[in-house]
Amino acid sequence: MSEVPLHRLYRHFSELPFSMRILFTAALCILGLGYLFALVYLFHTYSGKDGNPLTLSYQDLVIAYTGSGKGSRIEAALRGPMSAMLPVEESTRIANWVQEGSGRADYEKDVRPILDKRCMTCHDGSNPHLANLDGYDNIRKVTERDTGTDIFTLVRVSHIHLFGLTFIFFIVGFVFSHAYIRPVWLKGAIVALPFLCVAIDVGSWYMVKVYHPFAWVTMASGGVMGMSFALMWVVSMYQMWWAKTPPPVAQRASGDAPPIG
Repeated sequence: MSEVPLHRLYRHFSELPFSMRILFTAALCILGLGYLFALVYLFHTYSGKDGNPLTLSYQDLVIAYTGSGKGSRIEAALRGPMSAMLPVEESTRIANWVQEGSGRADYEKDVRPILDKRCMTCHDGSNPHLANLDGYDNIRKVTERDTGTDIFTLVRVSHIHLFGLTFIFFIVGFVFSHAYIRPVWLKGAIVALPFLCVAIDVGSWYMVKVYHPFAWVTMASGGVMGMSFALMWVVSMYQMWWAKTPPPVAQRASGDAPPIG
């Protein structure tokens, strides 16, 4: 099988200026660190909704998008991801207040002091991704029956993910485009795959609310997205600094390669 000739515009890492390789390396390092922090935040946000805070499961995602089907959002949080944030007696006091009707008088007497002490550092309304627990009217919203993430919140988070992840994979894919990968179609597939996964991942959030097994699609697309990122990152860094120059690139550099139009 004959080797596909190098495109006249293609430049391998070894043909790039040293300063450009430094730029690419710095960008990859920061993006890689950011991706790791994103995974930690993702695990912290969604794990534990099924009662097991040590794993991120299919049931965690179903509960996140469709609700627990029992109790309120604040009760689900106290049982799951927020269980380590409050002593058991304080969590029980809040849960009892919700089950007894969430009255304002009991809120001011028993619940508000706990929230001010334990929760307001993060849930003061400054972070749009976290429930606002500042004041009785706001906390009443999370004492209603847990129906999962509402559509408006999904829309807001969707556009953030679509814009943000597109920029991330454009940068990583652009760096990876300088890698030498054969066959060429495989390289193109690796570059395109995370963009497809982003679209499937975001779309599956809405579908989980209609049909729970789509949570498997959410998990699979997120996993493939992460593996694509890791593959492009590792290959780019390796070929940029440690791998030998591929023979076709070396031949072109020496002038022995046939001319390409």
